[in-house]
Amino acid sequence: MNFFAQLITWINAPVNALGGFLLAPVNVLPGWLSNTIISAFTGMILLIIFKYTSNQRAIARVRDNIKADMLALKLFKDSLLVTLQSQGRLFKSALLLLFHSLRPMLVMIVPVILLLGQLGLWYQHRPLRVGEETIVTVQLSGEISPVWPKLEMDSVPAMEVVIGPVRVFSERRIYWRIRACENGLHNITFRVNGQPIEKQLAIGNGFMRASVERPGWNWSDILQHPLEKPFGPDSLVRSVSIDYPQRLSRTSGTNWWLIYFFIASMAFAMAFKPFLKVRI
Repeated sequence: MNFFAQLITWINAPVNALGGFLLAPVNVLPGWLSNTIISAFTGMILLIIFKYTSNQRAIARVRDNIKADMLALKLFKDSLLVTLQSQGRLFKSALLLLFHSLRPMLVMIVPVILLLGQLGLWYQHRPLRVGEETIVTVQLSGEISPVWPKLEMDSVPAMEVVIGPVRVFSERRIYWRIRACENGLHNITFRVNGQPIEKQLAIGNGFMRASVERPGWNWSDILQHPLEKPFGPDSLVRSVSIDYPQRLSRTSGTNWWLIYFFIASMAFAMAFKPFLKVRI
């Protein structure tokens, strides 16, 4: 697990830089339009990857066999033997198509997961607006213990503390309720036994990269929250999170953006397929 956590941490650094550059137009475009454009490019690129990583000739042969068996079912529908044989061959052809899709799927899965992590920063939540309040949570490492590190939050002009710190000893968590005061990307600084740690805070209107959590040393958390450097395995802090509001939209809102992205990218891939001469 340490190897995967370190590997994903290394990968996230260039991916964050590339994602910040390539996805910068999301900041100025309407959500439906940016997600549609990204879906179109993604569908086309994945289609090209599929074309050059799959056995197109073998897929073409299987497709021809499927057409032949479908025709046999139609022409010899009164023959039980022919019907059973054709259905058996159709089932075999379906398995062959799945087999020929495995290699391109394995090639595509890594870039798609990394892309979804980047898109989630823009669409999954919206940044705070000036005057809004939310909860900041620090999750400490280790087991339940009466001994806690000394932990403080530095004051910054971008936000003010409304309530806190509130300590929940049974969960080893510390909560603050804060109010957003100034638009922009800011850093909240905490001091754990005198050592500073930071968490990014996004305040503004429209679209900004909003990192919900600075994760701990867990590969799946690092994959889901790629923007900020994770805490090391020996850190006293496991994670710091901000409860950002949900984004309300059927095309670029919380959770909906993912459904729209997959449907739109598949639709564009099917539309591009004849022009790129790809057999699926």
